Amino acid sequence: MRVLFIKLSSLGDVVHTLPAAMDVVRACPSAQIDWVVEPAFAPLVSACPAVQRIIDMDLRRWRCRPCAAQTRAAWRDFKSQLKAQAYDAVIDLQGLTKSAWVSRMARLAPGGQRIAMACGTEGSSYEAPTRWVADRLIELPWHIHAVDRGRELCARALGYSVPAQFQPGLAHAAHSGRRQAQVVCVHGTSRADKLWPESQWVELCRRLSDQGLSPLFVHGNDDELERAQRLQAQLTGSQVAPRWALPELIRQMANSFGVIGVDSGPSHIAVALGLPHVQIYNFDTAWRSGPQHAPQQISVVSTPYPSVDQVFQSWQKVRSAAR
Repeated sequence: MRVLFIKLSSLGDVVHTLPAAMDVVRACPSAQIDWVVEPAFAPLVSACPAVQRIIDMDLRRWRCRPCAAQTRAAWRDFKSQLKAQAYDAVIDLQGLTKSAWVSRMARLAPGGQRIAMACGTEGSSYEAPTRWVADRLIELPWHIHAVDRGRELCARALGYSVPAQFQPGLAHAAHSGRRQAQVVCVHGTSRADKLWPESQWVELCRRLSDQGLSPLFVHGNDDELERAQRLQAQLTGSQVAPRWALPELIRQMANSFGVIGVDSGPSHIAVALGLPHVQIYNFDTAWRSGPQHAPQQISVVSTPYPSVDQVFQSWQKVRSAAR
């Protein structure tokens, strides 16, 4: 059975879809999964053992120069790759116009179907063309975790029950030897209202240092780099990481002692790696995107933001659970 996953972006959303791929190959051992994804997130999908082939779709770049010769050539190559295989099931896990467009272009095997969500779920985007191109629509609960949404959609699409065993998708990549005495600190996020105050980070990292652990600040843009440098200047023994590409970020995180971070893509990678992890939320959206299956992973939720004591006590719990 050949299955096509369509989940183009973003980083956290792609991470949340990895367990669905793991479920498919566990429930249907003969299944072979291809995945359409934006190139920026392809290294993440390639690290998942359930995925056989990745088809890059660089829609963001194509939109910037739609008439350029390079764009036209890339578009032809994309269509060629997409249509090279006929699929028994094309599953739109995104629910947007762009993913519906890809679903419509994909080639079906005899008896194959295009499958999509019948409606949006709480906190997620959803656009009508998803329904227009699907051969089969699947109703999902309104109030459902992002990980469970993908798992449930695939289970109903392919006719199996969601496996009791949860496989996050990247845990096999976690380092099996002695971990470095570093805690990766994910302080940056795309939304300012998700940030944790710098003074809180400084106090927390001083407590980590007292445990013999070195804080390592990661960053993905210039603003995050400046914040990381400000934090490092106040903390003896802390480090600012280079601006790692995604494959190196995954490798470095896998070798770390654990991760503490706000609600952002790298924090969700920590969950997929099965690492000891505390995820910080300033408002109650952890129910739909936070860690949920492992005792060594905890969400901390409080308004206007969690205290240092709350985060540090949660860190103590995940350390104990991971031993």
